[in-house]
Amino acid sequence: MKDITIYPQATIKEAMEALDKTAEKVLLVVDDQQVLLGTLTDGDIRRHILKSGNLSGTIRKVYKTNPRFILQEDFNLEQVRQILTRNKIELLPVLDRSGRVMDFTTWSVAFGDAYVAEKKKLDAPVVIMAGGKGTRLEPFTKVLPKPLIPVGDKPVIDHIIDRFRVCGINEFYLTTHHMSKIIRAYFEEKNPEYSLKIVEENAPRGTAGSLTLLADILDRPFFVSNCDVIIEIDYPDLYRFHKENGYAITLVASAKRFNIPYGVCELNNGGSLKYLQEKPEYNFLVNTGLYVLNPNVIDLIPKDTLFHITHLMDAVREREGIVGVYPISEKAWIDVGQWAEYRKALKVIEGI
Repeated sequence: MKDITIYPQATIKEAMEALDKTAEKVLLVVDDQQVLLGTLTDGDIRRHILKSGNLSGTIRKVYKTNPRFILQEDFNLEQVRQILTRNKIELLPVLDRSGRVMDFTTWSVAFGDAYVAEKKKLDAPVVIMAGGKGTRLEPFTKVLPKPLIPVGDKPVIDHIIDRFRVCGINEFYLTTHHMSKIIRAYFEEKNPEYSLKIVEENAPRGTAGSLTLLADILDRPFFVSNCDVIIEIDYPDLYRFHKENGYAITLVASAKRFNIPYGVCELNNGGSLKYLQEKPEYNFLVNTGLYVLNPNVIDLIPKDTLFHITHLMDAVREREGIVGVYPISEKAWIDVGQWAEYRKALKVIEGI
């Protein structure tokens, strides 16, 4: 129960970290007496960030009040099933007569793990951009292509694929260029159970250009991932978010905090000191390198040209298409594309 409860004075950052830790992806907001005040999901935080652009502050205005619940003395599975399905909620708090949280129940309890696993299955293609040289990881990448750099006991690309496989995804495409023969040999030896097609670029085409090689294959919204990012999120929820909002492209962005370890000077027009802010903290949403794209955006990519995903987003917006943003917490994103982050990734993966 301790892992799933949170106080209303908690910060948004603390709530995002708590949601990462709980398998239920729902927090119960309680007071000092453990009386239920509301519920908080990652969707609630996401809507708040997208509406206000604010990553600071507490959750007081973010969580949902008047949550659905069931009294401990009235608990029965049939009623739980009805409440969960009728209200489309993921978790149901169990309270005593004083409103204190005594327990909670979920879809897994009400319907079984097999039902939940089937419900979360996703049928969508995944394109992994694996053609870069990985110069920031030299000298490793002088010997191995970046997708095969080991993180823990397996290459980073296996970590990426495994996270999609949990959702039932079996259709993968790798776009390659640098050391493509080594990548191909690895997967031929591995002989994976899922469908994997390797497409080789004859020249570097940027982070979007190689999608033109798959234009005749990709016929429904698909994921695009860099080959050096491991992201722990609800992929079916991301896919639903993209489709339900009618976005042409959805970009996954991590809430990133930067601390300046010095006093920052703000000046008046004449050059005198206006105020001095000691060790300020700044919060940003940072592109993680994971996207969902509609197949028709491939038509906007010129062939045989270096063309990045940023260029594609510009082209979409120029035609009044919408690029959505799906915020996630800082800890949900593991970047192994540069040495400092790679060392952190090793610690995270070894702790999983």
